[in-house]
Amino acid sequence: MKFLLIGRGKMGKLIEATAQAAGDEIVAAFGHDDLDRLAKLGRVADVVIDFSRPEALPAVCDYIRRTGTPLVSGTTGYTDAQKAELFALGAVAPVLWSANFSLGVAVFVRALQAVSGVLKPDFDIEITETHHNQKTDAPSGTAKLLLSAIDPEGEYTPVYGREGNCGKRSPKEIGVHALRGGTVAGTHTVHFFGLDEEFELTHRAASRQIFVSGALHMARLLAGKPAGVYDLQKILFGE
Repeated sequence: MKFLLIGRGKMGKLIEATAQAAGDEIVAAFGHDDLDRLAKLGRVADVVIDFSRPEALPAVCDYIRRTGTPLVSGTTGYTDAQKAELFALGAVAPVLWSANFSLGVAVFVRALQAVSGVLKPDFDIEITETHHNQKTDAPSGTAKLLLSAIDPEGEYTPVYGREGNCGKRSPKEIGVHALRGGTVAGTHTVHFFGLDEEFELTHRAASRQIFVSGALHMARLLAGKPAGVYDLQKILFGE
């Protein structure tokens, strides 16, 4: 397949190397320093893969609207308004955005959806996430994904870290805590604290390769689909 890559950071370079090793072609790759070249490019690829930063969104949207190329995006740190702009591209092209392309995390989300309803009434819930010291957004997109899986209706109040005399913990809050250091690819834990018992689920990424392999797999599945916004969970679990 032919891919157009947005983002030449560590993830972008690994995507490029992995795709080429599989026999795919990276027809072009753009970073923040030459993203303006995208405006002069026609449709040259089967799928655009975007692992860049939120500030690249206007250029990416302009290109997708102009060419109708399918888009797989793993960029995190978007505001709600930016996400709405991204998903609006589904009117002209197939679009798939996910904060995490790991198969293990997809199962993690499913597990949370299954157990949260049972535990939420009586258990306190906290989310901790750990990433390398170069990650710029906090909490991580994956932590937000897990929060959404636990509380899809937004009935709980997220508390991002605690400091000082913040009073007793409310039963209707979910703590979200970000740790940054070293070269950690990504560790996420959801803690359920009950009366005299604790239950927790953890996913650990040993390297970025799991996200790259998942993104390329989803890109191959997305190519050729009709315009629309697609959900990684629904595609993986055949819904």
